[in-house]
Amino acid sequence: MKDFSITCGKADAEDPQEHIHIQWVDDDKNVSKGVISPIDGKSMETITNVKIFHGSECKANGKVIRWTEVFFLENDDQHNCFSDPADHSRLTEHVTKAFCLALCPHLKLLKEDGMTKLGLRVTLDSDQVSYQAGRNGQHLPSQYMNDLNSALVPVIHGGACQLSEASVVMELIEDISQSSFAKCCEIECYGNRTAPDSPLEHMRLVQVTAREHMGSG
Repeated sequence: MKDFSITCGKADAEDPQEHIHIQWVDDDKNVSKGVISPIDGKSMETITNVKIFHGSECKANGKVIRWTEVFFLENDDQHNCFSDPADHSRLTEHVTKAFCLALCPHLKLLKEDGMTKLGLRVTLDSDQVSYQAGRNGQHLPSQYMNDLNSALVPVIHGGACQLSEASVVMELIEDISQSSFAKCCEIECYGNRTAPDSPLEHMRLVQVTAREHMGSG
């Protein structure tokens, strides 16, 4: 790969307005320096990761949960685990959507209890299909697990059916913050449906939405 520059500005301008310089550098191994898993405090340094700038999000009760990063805990090329590399991206998106949907009704309580950075670790291989969810170096309290099980189990089992012989271990990072909108679960969370009034209606909607995302993939 060679470095190069791009001149920007109006075509008829006497002097170019700006230049963009593209320079190839060595891989920065310090990009995750000091980062630890919200689930168990495991160091995430040197682990391959991808920053997510337009990831899934869900808004409710003046709070928003947003997918910000994914770490690949296995050393092998994760995309080789699927017959179609696009399946990997779809699975990651489906998992984080289900996670956000399940926790959407609990965002206010989670933030009030200081649980603003959450981790979701998903393991898929021939011997094990499982997930762990945590915050502040500990697993999430049991009060959230029924909603998470209902939303995540169908999605990760569906993803396991797409695997080749290799395995996938990935950890998704989600942040909870104050929303710029004070009310409602918005269209990102519920599509064209009205936000449900009760937890039971919410979980039915989570399951329907998760199935639709898997079917559309």
